[in-house]
Amino acid sequence: MTTITIAICHYPSALRSAIYGLDELFMLANRVCKEHNLRCQFVPTIIETFENHDETYQIVILPPSMSGDYYRHPNTEHIQWLNEQHRSGSKLASACAGSFILAHTDTLQCRAVTTHWGLADDFRHTFPNQPLDIDRILIDHGDIVTAGGMMSWLDLGLDIIAKHAGEFVMRQLGKMLVVDTAPREQRYYQQFIPLTTHNDHVIRQVQQHINLHYSSSLTVTQLASLVHLSERSLLRRFRQATHYSPNEYLQRLRIQKACDLLEASQYPFEHIAHLVGYQDSTACRKTFIKIMGLTPRAFRQRFNG
Repeated sequence: MTTITIAICHYPSALRSAIYGLDELFMLANRVCKEHNLRCQFVPTIIETFENHDETYQIVILPPSMSGDYYRHPNTEHIQWLNEQHRSGSKLASACAGSFILAHTDTLQCRAVTTHWGLADDFRHTFPNQPLDIDRILIDHGDIVTAGGMMSWLDLGLDIIAKHAGEFVMRQLGKMLVVDTAPREQRYYQQFIPLTTHNDHVIRQVQQHINLHYSSSLTVTQLASLVHLSERSLLRRFRQATHYSPNEYLQRLRIQKACDLLEASQYPFEHIAHLVGYQDSTACRKTFIKIMGLTPRAFRQRFNG
């Protein structure tokens, strides 16, 4: 019998539905394994205190956080315990805001992680040297696994089950729970919400102009002239404030507007492309796929109720 010991961290303000949902998910996996005579057993334990807790687990999971500030400022004992678990051979895993706690440890070594797309700006501000990829729901480095959205604890749990009990058990659980176990990406769901809480009021003026005139032809030269900056200064300050170049910002804003129209209307995509500022619908389609990871048609099928 292969036994997989798992610690689920019940830290302050951790999402209880994720904590107990993961616990029950592994119990259900055990039931599937037993029914099909598979010699694999998951042993989850919910951990609430970390000081003087010496047991080593094969996997340690940091669930999402519902509220509060703990994930931004975890206590020292918790971080030391995670570092010790990792040094002892444990795989550390996080979902959503749990990646903030992981980033406080010594374990990431500048390897890319993911978190909820809505926390991306906060994460980058808090950990400016830590690579972040919010397009992906799951990033697995072997010893470190991070998952993106609030409900990505389910993706994380199913991935752990697939790796240790097999794809068959994971698919059976998907059928039992009526959840989609097919591969997907977080960027299918993310929205472009421009960062405006920075302190550069000149760049905010440029953002406001783009937001009002995104369907028009806009160039860096025009935008720089608008706020009396050189093009080089505009590019530097714009990226520093928003994390995008002006053109990247414009394309993401246009694609977000296209997403809104695909969800809320029955307009043909060629008309939507024109409404959001593209003269060539083929160029719009290519940009849409690059940013969203889906074709416009697949996006509409998934999200247009």
